[in-house]
Amino acid sequence: MANPEHLQILQQGEEAWNEWRDQHRNTIVDLSRADLTETDLAGANLLRADLFGAILAGANLRGADLSEVQLSETVFSDTNLTAVRGLETCRHNGPSTLDHRTLARSGLLPLGFLRGCGLPDSLIEYLPSLLGEPIQYDSLFISYASRDQAFAERLYADLQTKRVRCWYAPEDMKIGDEYRSRIDASIHLHDRLLLILSEHSIKSRWVQKEVETAFEKEEKDNRLALFPIRLDDVVMQIDVGWAADIRRQRHIGDFTQWKEYDAYQQAFTRLLRDLKAEGR
Repeated sequence: MANPEHLQILQQGEEAWNEWRDQHRNTIVDLSRADLTETDLAGANLLRADLFGAILAGANLRGADLSEVQLSETVFSDTNLTAVRGLETCRHNGPSTLDHRTLARSGLLPLGFLRGCGLPDSLIEYLPSLLGEPIQYDSLFISYASRDQAFAERLYADLQTKRVRCWYAPEDMKIGDEYRSRIDASIHLHDRLLLILSEHSIKSRWVQKEVETAFEKEEKDNRLALFPIRLDDVVMQIDVGWAADIRRQRHIGDFTQWKEYDAYQQAFTRLLRDLKAEGR
């Protein structure tokens, strides 16, 4: 149950609450199972608060900071989440409830937040059209070698922030899934295969098979699906094999300086530009 002291201070308003939070930065705020219906939480610093089972119905959350809050069985009912900060960092210990009014009032929310609340990908995919919002970017299947996972994780997180729908094995492969059939089906379901080329992926039989499936998709759909980027110069130097064929046939995005912030941001901006969805 919620800490009575925390509830009492919260009800005194933003100024009193944030002043108390500044003085108790290491205190874990316990608002578990609190009924915060129509509570004015505008601008409230709720960093890392425990909101397990809390009811946020009609609450004013404009400008509130929900960074790293703990969510599970939390109810967001008729609540506008448009101006809430930190939604992409919420920690989901179980599904939460987002009613249709919250979705309608909030517009497009971070994909990670929606998934964490338990919304299925099939619904998330159609949310833009249901809310009257155009689909901005093509959806992606991310193909990479396990030794390039640090880059893949960073890219996936940034794509999620920009609301690019992605299939990323560590997040989307379910326990018990049969690898080959699950991967093939996912490649065909997404608009493009984002191929992360490196000295490691070029040697990977798994990556090669995913590329072959992408080529099959291109032939079937009569539309380009393979979207290659590179982390090093190996693919530009080889003359034989499937990766050499890609070098000869496709422009390859350059992420060779991905560990440098400015270079990464420039390459990422170019990638987003080229992923703009065509009118479909």
